[in-house]
Amino acid sequence: MYDIMGMGGCVHMKILVLNKDLTERTVIQQALQANGHEMVSAEDSETAMQRLQEGGIRFVIADRVTTDMDEKQFIKRVREAKPPYYIYILLIVAKVEETDVTMARMGSDDYVQKPILPIELKSRVHIGERILSLRDNLVQAKDTLENNAMLDTLTNILNQKAFLILSRGELERARRGQAPFSLIALDIDNFKSVNAKYGENIGNDVLNIIAKTIREKSRPYDGVGRYGDDLFLIALPGVIGQDAEKIADRILKGILNTNISLLDGTELHISVSAGIVSAGRITASTEMDTFIQQAKEAVAHAKREGGSQSHMVFI
Repeated sequence: MYDIMGMGGCVHMKILVLNKDLTERTVIQQALQANGHEMVSAEDSETAMQRLQEGGIRFVIADRVTTDMDEKQFIKRVREAKPPYYIYILLIVAKVEETDVTMARMGSDDYVQKPILPIELKSRVHIGERILSLRDNLVQAKDTLENNAMLDTLTNILNQKAFLILSRGELERARRGQAPFSLIALDIDNFKSVNAKYGENIGNDVLNIIAKTIREKSRPYDGVGRYGDDLFLIALPGVIGQDAEKIADRILKGILNTNISLLDGTELHISVSAGIVSAGRITASTEMDTFIQQAKEAVAHAKREGGSQSHMVFI
């Protein structure tokens, strides 16, 4: 069950709660029901997987402390099952681990620490609602764009025209919903020297690998486009400040850890610089062109500081 009651309205969902503690489940249930959601309970991973296989669940709250979810690799199994729709996972933890915030595609989407506070839980669930709604809009937009052949022919991600259409739409939704919005610009360090030394074909291979890595390290619902020769942009609806910086840093680390070698065994040491522009609220005068220009300036600043790093500005 996933009924969107118009832009800016309430989203009523069936939410699976994987938790073995009756007291905590009661707190969670009261918080969810207060916002009109239906709670489906499971005390172990196998039961939770069965509930998901029955369909209709787009949101999961999973407790690492009281259940066998880590032992049974619950989150990994959910991701690898590849359901026809994205399942948002909110993790309840006693302590945040590195993998909770670095594994974009195989990990959780968000986390909340114990003790569970109803007001914080409601806030996290509301963020998840908005992201699912934005993702559905993005998927619909992507389908339309692909039908109009608006993918970059080299990297198979959005080309400049398509990215502008998508990002302007996301910016307008953020404006109407009074939501935050961020943009990341990624530029390959010393790319001209790679082309000059190894030739255009090798340069194209590098662009393909970088684009693939960016896509893998981004959230599934983020819009990624190739805006210039070696300039990539990522639109981040609903994201602000440090969260945008974490996404950028995850991508930079992923590229640094990617092994790129020529046929003769020569290793290419490729790095990328990132410029991040973030806004807590989109005003009537805020335009995507402003975001893009400031992101370019931010990435230029990161390069002047030595490259392979990110620089963030707020507008």
